[in-house]
Amino acid sequence: MKKEFSFGTQVRKSPYFDATVRWGAKGFSVYNHMYIPRDFGDPVQNFWNLVNDAILCDVAVERQVEITGPDAAQFVQLLTPRNLSECAVGQCKYVLITDENGGVLNDPVLLRLAENHFWLSLADSDILMWAKGVAVNSGLDVNLGEPDVSPLQLQGPRSGEIAKAIFGERIDSLKYYWLKEFELNGIPLIISRTGWSSELGYEIYLRDGSRGNELWDHIMEIGEPMGLVPGHTSTIRRIEGGMLSYQADMDYTVNPFELGLGRLVDLEMDANFIGKEALKKIKSEGVKRHQVGIEISCTPLKHPNTSYWPILVESEEVGYITSAVYSPRLDKNIALAMMDVNHSAIDTAAETTTPEGNFPIKVVQKPFYDPKKKITSGS
Repeated sequence: MKKEFSFGTQVRKSPYFDATVRWGAKGFSVYNHMYIPRDFGDPVQNFWNLVNDAILCDVAVERQVEITGPDAAQFVQLLTPRNLSECAVGQCKYVLITDENGGVLNDPVLLRLAENHFWLSLADSDILMWAKGVAVNSGLDVNLGEPDVSPLQLQGPRSGEIAKAIFGERIDSLKYYWLKEFELNGIPLIISRTGWSSELGYEIYLRDGSRGNELWDHIMEIGEPMGLVPGHTSTIRRIEGGMLSYQADMDYTVNPFELGLGRLVDLEMDANFIGKEALKKIKSEGVKRHQVGIEISCTPLKHPNTSYWPILVESEEVGYITSAVYSPRLDKNIALAMMDVNHSAIDTAAETTTPEGNFPIKVVQKPFYDPKKKITSGS
């Protein structure tokens, strides 16, 4: 009997949905109004598969906002505080989308496919609707929509040799945070050296949704003998790498400076962007809280947190844990947290309240593993 997952037609299925079920997906969550596989078995084994070999992930939930038209470049700059003046055709950039108060609405990867052709590969929020509202009032000549584009992630230390076996030697010249067009058995693709794993990897953007199951099966057929297994984005690895999850670690109430992402904000460039004056004021006045790394002293957490855990210093609440997990590699409970600046220094001691009780915590450096990102960059 075919296994059914259904929340109604308002929750969409990716082009890879049937393939992921055939390959062992046991559970899903919803992200950008679409199913995302979140269970292929033991999450710890999924972590080891990722860091030791390679996994293939259905991340079609990373929907694309496509921006074209004569004023596309100017419009994209209007959306983000990151200076894009030197973003070349074929390049990708991690960017923030900010609102009029400087709050973060999304943290997508920007892909520049042509001079006036961009994709925003989204985290979990409705940026197409935001962009359409901005466009209506911008006076700029742009066209916006959601194209038939659905990414996969091929991630892990063996992803390079697997990609080469599938796509040929040309993939070797693909640089970190750059993209190229490919065709595989007549299937049109964009491939970028990016990913949400803190590991070496690629994102494979399918440009014909009717061929999703075919693409998945072909990649697995070649990759499986080389150690490739189906998997899902790893909470363990992303927290080890200090990677942010939208709606968990940030939303529109959080600004880039609180996240330690001031490098993505250029307040001196001539170009205007939404939130520029607000972010100037925030930088001038300073922030009242910082995102920090945390170690929790207790027995290994059985699963990631499903609510924010308050942080206390002498019974005063000074912050909250946003993402927590046990890392089997580090043999520690690690977490990301938002804390009052007066209590955010490295080695600050506090405690947190969890469903299992109160436990000591300490502020530590993040990322927790590979802080210079040598693995992802391939250096």
